[in-house]
Amino acid sequence: MRSWPTVYIPALPQRFAIPQLSLFNSADRALIPVPKQDTYRIYVCGITPYDATHLGHAATYLIFDVIIRYLKASGAEVKFVQNITDIDDPLLERAVRDGVDWQELANSQIDLFRGDMSDLHVIPPNHYIGVVEAMPLVIDAVTKLDNKKSTYLVRGDKYFRVHSDPQFGERSHLDEVTALKTFAERGGDPQREGKENPLDALVWLTSKPEQPTWPSSFGNGRPGWHIECSAIALHYLEPDSKSEFSLDIQGGGSDLIFPHHEMSAAQSAVMTDKPFSRHYVHAGMIGLNGEKMSKSLGNLVFVSQLISEGVSPMAIRWALLNRKYRQDAMWSDSILAQSISSIDRLQLNLAKMEVAPTDVVITEIIKALSEDIDTERALRVVQNWMDDTESGQSGGNAGELSRALDTLLGIAL
Repeated sequence: MRSWPTVYIPALPQRFAIPQLSLFNSADRALIPVPKQDTYRIYVCGITPYDATHLGHAATYLIFDVIIRYLKASGAEVKFVQNITDIDDPLLERAVRDGVDWQELANSQIDLFRGDMSDLHVIPPNHYIGVVEAMPLVIDAVTKLDNKKSTYLVRGDKYFRVHSDPQFGERSHLDEVTALKTFAERGGDPQREGKENPLDALVWLTSKPEQPTWPSSFGNGRPGWHIECSAIALHYLEPDSKSEFSLDIQGGGSDLIFPHHEMSAAQSAVMTDKPFSRHYVHAGMIGLNGEKMSKSLGNLVFVSQLISEGVSPMAIRWALLNRKYRQDAMWSDSILAQSISSIDRLQLNLAKMEVAPTDVVITEIIKALSEDIDTERALRVVQNWMDDTESGQSGGNAGELSRALDTLLGIAL
């Protein structure tokens, strides 16, 4: 599947040192340095395309965009893969509700997503992969689990024995009661009769009437959610056989910690006999006016809608980066208004002939990002620079700062 257009990233002058990056690892529940290396492998879970890109999606993808920008600025190559869950129950249900073909619905929302990511100046993945096109890889992954004796059948549906991975549960740290509750809320079926363990995960669902199906050696059907990401990540990121881990970073929203990332990591570990990812990195959720933003509540704010109303994509980017990425945050009209004002002010200051010193600003932005991608702190540094410029300080290079903001934060004016 095609991605969106490549993003130009200005080179950062060599006099600016790039410190080692530290990221909060959800599995370790601690800030852990990312080892310096020539190549990084990053997998970020993509959308299920039955609705347009909302601000929760955007906030997640912007944070990983900044992580990738930082690693690239260090001189490393970044191999970046993102999936699209273009076959799933919510997609099929929405298509039936709206009386449209499920593939047409998926394609229309994927096109919107591409446009939103391009508008937000997000670096595209090297491989942007739909589950439908990756079906042979998924079937092969299920076969590998079969060969490891880690699957079993319940009325024709194939399940993965989660405890065939001895480390199952160590990435999400949930007690059994919470795990079962969360599993049920997020697409699992802990109450199904015939399962060996309530948390065992579906990897292949046998064909149902009037639903899409694919042939396999274990019967016609379609995959479960978690095996799709395992298969796509392990194939397209081409793990280094010499590395202790298959990937360097597995990322997504905090709602994916369990069951999705726990399950996909467990399946991958069983297939490869080594840990799936060195770092598990998760962004907090975005709410609206004091409430959780969700499809069920009908209070989603869509990126494309804001842009169509004339809001600058850079103002949206500023607003979503102006927070601690791991914490849940609220969206409001006042936050957007403040961000629009900040972007307008930044444009005016970058257009001045005399500006406050900029080398120290760029250095401080880099330091903030090196410490768990502290974009809120980085933007505060920019705000302070604007204050200094407006107070009459001089000696800076506006063009160089403008390019650095693009390189490191993706703010392109």
